[in-house]
Amino acid sequence: MGKHMRRLIPHVTRMLVYGLLAVLAILPLATSQSLASPAPEISLTSSVQVSFPNSITFSVKAQSDANITTLRLHYIVDEQNYAKVVSESWPQFTPSTSVDTQWVWNMVESGGLPPGAQVEYWWTAQDAAGNSAQTDTSTVSFDDNRYNWQSITSGPVTLLWYSGNNQFANALMTAAQQGLQRIQNEIGLTPQGHVSIYIYASTSDLQGALLFAQQWEGGVTFGGFNIIAIGVATNQLAFGESAIPHELTHWAVHQVTFNNYGAGLPTWLDEGLATYIQGPISDYQAALNYAINNNQLISVRSLSGPFSAIAEQALISYGESQSIVTFLIQTYGEDKMDQLLNVFHQGSGYDDALKQVYGFDQDGLDTLWRRSLGINIALDLRQELVMPGAIPA
Repeated sequence: MGKHMRRLIPHVTRMLVYGLLAVLAILPLATSQSLASPAPEISLTSSVQVSFPNSITFSVKAQSDANITTLRLHYIVDEQNYAKVVSESWPQFTPSTSVDTQWVWNMVESGGLPPGAQVEYWWTAQDAAGNSAQTDTSTVSFDDNRYNWQSITSGPVTLLWYSGNNQFANALMTAAQQGLQRIQNEIGLTPQGHVSIYIYASTSDLQGALLFAQQWEGGVTFGGFNIIAIGVATNQLAFGESAIPHELTHWAVHQVTFNNYGAGLPTWLDEGLATYIQGPISDYQAALNYAINNNQLISVRSLSGPFSAIAEQALISYGESQSIVTFLIQTYGEDKMDQLLNVFHQGSGYDDALKQVYGFDQDGLDTLWRRSLGINIALDLRQELVMPGAIPA
């Protein structure tokens, strides 16, 4: 037994020595690797500045040991869509190891964004050595910072205003809640999600926030953004209480009829539903009566497109649209209107949708609606054809 032990100890010693030599052989290599210089990296910092309603400026600073060769801005607008759309822009710069540049999103050229629109963005970069980098994703809100906004929220509605007291704002919020209830009760629509309503202190303030506003425009709905903007002076509360249900109807109808075919509603239907929920408007009724008495009615088909920029003709268009939708609902019922909106959601054309639900196209609707008004159809249509400027473009 002792002999075996004496023979084993030298063997173990030799193994320890061999292991130590192996470790010593590897150690210089490991040490040299740990002391090697790290691979060069690109440093990226970014910032953003909003100049409402004209532009958003995205700035970026990039540094690297090698020349920066590529800088790219990626951004996503938070808007209702069937697919997430990532847009890209490339700022101009001279390749260098240190770059400080920017890209300006010109709203006039692109069509603009509504107040409160959200934009996600991030930057990517590459240098001449093949290194790449990316910033974290950030969000910028396209806020109208020219005013000091206050806000209240009730259910799916947030109301923002900067002129007027809490009583003024609460009255408008009450109109919003009543409008939502009427939309549900009278045309069967229950909007989903949340909507923000911006109350500007006047029509001129509102139009100053819109890049392409019509001179008569007092409210606008950005359906895909869940944003509404209305000009309501503190001494025009009644107008605001009427306009809010109108715009909320646009919002609700947009949700129901949105489709990935890019097909929308005829303007007479969109505005007709909004004015139907809004209720009787003396200006619209007076314009409609004038058109009837002077043989200046605009055809249903012509009302499918944008309304005239001329205020007097726009009023006739709104008055007719309200009358047409009222005729459809009172004659054929709310269920048929609900069916019509669902058909439009499927991307159907104007005439095909009407035929599928009611059995007539826009020309047939025009005839039936005029008869309901007691109008001599043949004479009226002849008069319309010879009146230049009576039909909106």
